[in-house]
Amino acid sequence: MDLNTLFDEAEKLKNDGRHKDAIEACEKILTKNLKHTEAYEEIGDNYLSLREYDKAQKALKQAIKLNTASANAHYLLGFVYSCTGEFNISVELLEKADELYPNHPEILRCLGWSMYHDGQKGRGVVILERSLFLAPQDPLILNDLGVCHLNEKNFDRASEVFKKTLIVDPNNEKAKECLNAVGFFKREYDKLRRKKSK
Repeated sequence: MDLNTLFDEAEKLKNDGRHKDAIEACEKILTKNLKHTEAYEEIGDNYLSLREYDKAQKALKQAIKLNTASANAHYLLGFVYSCTGEFNISVELLEKADELYPNHPEILRCLGWSMYHDGQKGRGVVILERSLFLAPQDPLILNDLGVCHLNEKNFDRASEVFKKTLIVDPNNEKAKECLNAVGFFKREYDKLRRKKSK
């Protein structure tokens, strides 16, 4: 089996949720070509799905070493650091991914989320809004943006965003839970404000 066929097979396995089999297919590629950047990226992506962050990190660092201009490897590694709560490193890698592949909604989604959680709240929200502008039907972007607005007590915008998620994806459990949370926190917040104004 040639490398391209093997790689296509690995992608198909990943899309079918067979992450361990996909990793094995990529490892076969690496036995034939140790400098196959995309194979390392795929390994990293599959380990990310399995939440094995150390292994994902190792594979993606190798991908970047082989191709410093890989937007995908920077994005995936930035995502790994976001998952492990190392938002400052995540922001750095995702900014690089955005520089290499500007205006990609998924890169911007992760960058906005990491920036927000790294303390750059205003910029994070602006980047998430830009990401949504580029992909207005994406439930992941909608939910991330909604959560940030909820955290900032921008209840009306949060509510609007979660309602839009449910139009796009009526069974989205996260959006349903968050919309309930918006209602609850808005009521509590209004009560507190009324108490203070007395």
